Amino acid sequence: MGVQLPLGVGLTDGAVFATFHAGPNAAAVQAVRDAAAGRGEPVVFLHGAAGAGRTHLLQAACVEAEQAGRRAALLPLHRCAALPPQVIENWEQYDLVCIDDVDGIAGDAGWERALFVLFNALRARGGCWLAAGANVPGALGLTLPDLASRLAAGPVFRLQPLDDDGRLAALALRARRRGLELPDEVGRYLLKHAPRDMVSLYGLLERLDHASLSQQRRLTIPLVKEILNA
Repeated sequence: MGVQLPLGVGLTDGAVFATFHAGPNAAAVQAVRDAAAGRGEPVVFLHGAAGAGRTHLLQAACVEAEQAGRRAALLPLHRCAALPPQVIENWEQYDLVCIDDVDGIAGDAGWERALFVLFNALRARGGCWLAAGANVPGALGLTLPDLASRLAAGPVFRLQPLDDDGRLAALALRARRRGLELPDEVGRYLLKHAPRDMVSLYGLLERLDHASLSQQRRLTIPLVKEILNA
């Protein structure tokens, strides 16, 4: 049994709760985990800047729900907005539905109506709904007020950006997951000389991992310099 996704869309490798450093977002993470498990609030909305972890948490929720024997579906609207709304027909059968990047269909009457209908049908069957966007539901540019109100029917969390210590902890966590040792001085060098958003830092860590394996070298500042200057 796998997470339901539109054709051609896949889960990001490693997007599980074990690889997410909560930092100041512990309450949001717990709310998402509770919804994935079918307890706590059945409706949760996440918002925050790009790279804050919205997509990671929704994917992690789907993985954890499936591992608990619950049926989960995920719709990343930034990648699927061009698809017809019919792709989510009958999704109320799932125990958990996660809708990412709701703002991606703002102003599309067909999609807004389809999400509204799905929300009502899902909740009528007792399913849980997790959604995320760049802003609070009322500021997403939705033209269907009833959809915005449904999205805000439960807790709304703003994912706070990590400070430098949090970024270092998140990088170290991701490195350990890959079987790498990330020395503190190397992590701090990355924060000083590379883009500081987590998406870029994780991408750089992946490149360093491949270089370390292919060259049989530890993660050191000289290796980081080579990769950054490549």
